[in-house]
Formats: sequence, C-alpha cells, structure tokens
Amino acid sequence: MKRSRERGVAAVEFALLLPVLALILFGIIEFGLLLYDQQVITNASREGARAGIVEAATRPILADITTVVTSYTGNYLVTFAGGTVNPSVTAPSGTCTAFGSSLEVSVTYQYTFLVLKNFGFKGPLMTANTTMRCE
Repeated sequence: MKRSRERGVAAVEFALLLPVLALILFGIIEFGLLLYDQQVITNASREGARAGIVEAATRPILADITTVVTSYTGNYLVTFAGGTVNPSVTAPSGTCTAFGSSLEVSVTYQYTFLVLKNFGFKGPLMTANTTMRCE
C-alpha cells in the first residue's frame, strides 16, 4: 500500500520533467527540419549550376541562375518561422564563357528556428556550393 505522504509525487515529477521532455522533442523536430533545409539548398545550388552551364544561344547570366535557385527554394524549403525565402546566390566564377570552363554557384540561407528561438537559440547560416563544367 502507498503511504498517504506519497500521494501526488508522480504528478510533481511529471510536471518537473515535462519542460525538459518537450525541449528534447522540439529539438529533434527542429534539427530534422534544419537538415532537410540544408539538403534543399544543396539541391538548389545544383539546379542553379545546371541551369547556368547549359549551352544556349545566349548563356544564362547570374539573374537567370538566381531565378532558378529562388524558384526551387520557394517550392521546397520549410519556412514556418520566417515565412519568406530569400536565399543569397553568388557565382564567383561569373558565367560560362567557354566550353570546359567551370561555373561555381554558392547559395546561402539564414535558417530560423520555429520553437527553439524562444529559448535563445539562433538559427545557423547555411551554405551550399556546387561547381560544374560548362557545356
């Protein structure tokens, strides 16, 4: 039999552990979304580089590559917290000038945590780089 002094102990223990368990649960969800968004910007940099290396009558310029990357990230990034997608796209090597030259596309994105930002966690600046040879 339980002693009368021990009544409610489980409720108090649960009340003490619930915030810690909730923080762990939301941390797992947040870092899962972070890894997913990192993969999306990696794929966006690949899509941008691929769009930039394709031979056409006029070679794609940085604005064309940025449009491809922004469109891709706008469709696939999970942005509950920020609401807007504003990746920064650079092509340090410029545009494709000749067959066999390299085009590098770099995409950066500031991730914003959903719940963990309320606990003082700042989202990381994520970067993805892709280099492809011009066709």
